[in-house]
Amino acid sequence: MREDAWVKAVSACLDRLAYERRYSPHTLSAYRRDLEDLARFADGQGCAAPADMTVELARRYVASLCRAGRGGRTVARALSAARTLYRELTLRTNPFRGIKAPRTPRSLPHDLTVDALQGLLCKAPADDLELRDVAIAELLYGAGLRLSELLQLRLTDLDFAQGLVRVTGKGRRERLVPMGHSAHTALQAWLPRRPGADPLGPVFPGPTGRPLGARAVQKRLALLGRRRGLDVPLHPHMLRHSFASHILQSSQDLRAVQELLGHAHLTTTQIYTHLDYQQLARVYDAAHPRARKRTR
Repeated sequence: MREDAWVKAVSACLDRLAYERRYSPHTLSAYRRDLEDLARFADGQGCAAPADMTVELARRYVASLCRAGRGGRTVARALSAARTLYRELTLRTNPFRGIKAPRTPRSLPHDLTVDALQGLLCKAPADDLELRDVAIAELLYGAGLRLSELLQLRLTDLDFAQGLVRVTGKGRRERLVPMGHSAHTALQAWLPRRPGADPLGPVFPGPTGRPLGARAVQKRLALLGRRRGLDVPLHPHMLRHSFASHILQSSQDLRAVQELLGHAHLTTTQIYTHLDYQQLARVYDAAHPRARKRTR
């Protein structure tokens, strides 16, 4: 892509998002791909600069994404990136405002049963690597962390005296989360084996001393699940989903789950309120005065 008005606009926007808005590296990387894709499309349509973009051309861009087989969430993210670009450029009009992505059916998160988690986490680790993997799994489930939050953890974020973890989530928002007794025990077993002596270093360092990569953790958890007989592929978000579902089922306190997960909006947490039909039937039978025949 040649050095033109689009390239300069995208570069300036990403710089502002990184240094002023403090967007996460993951979001910046995704936005970079989306905005470069938009710039290539615009260049192919003879649109020389962002100010020349029209609503009709913006709709054509979204249509091109759909024809290419992009899912609803991918298109929604591309639209978010485009709107952000125009917001940061402070142009008079935003041609992407009001354009909606196609709806994607929202799937319920998969979670593990308490028995499945017991089988996964109760066995003694075979070696130091598995010791680390169990500590990772215990912390993801015990504190309900996102993978990105776990990878950012440093030793100074662990408060063993209070049983708390200081977590930096999306939007650089910090929260304190209980880690749970099992996670506490797993971390205490792992830390003496942890490579490196940096007292300010990551809780889970890789070979170079920097935090483990996301892909490495995903592969190790999948391997841990297979080794321990789990009948579904284990991944980090499954442990977070299980944490949320089990807490909500026991407490029925949606607001508390929102705070524990670090969700900015309660609507994000509401996906965990799903109940199976059998449970609904039991609640109905127990609570509704005309649900069942009553014996005299």
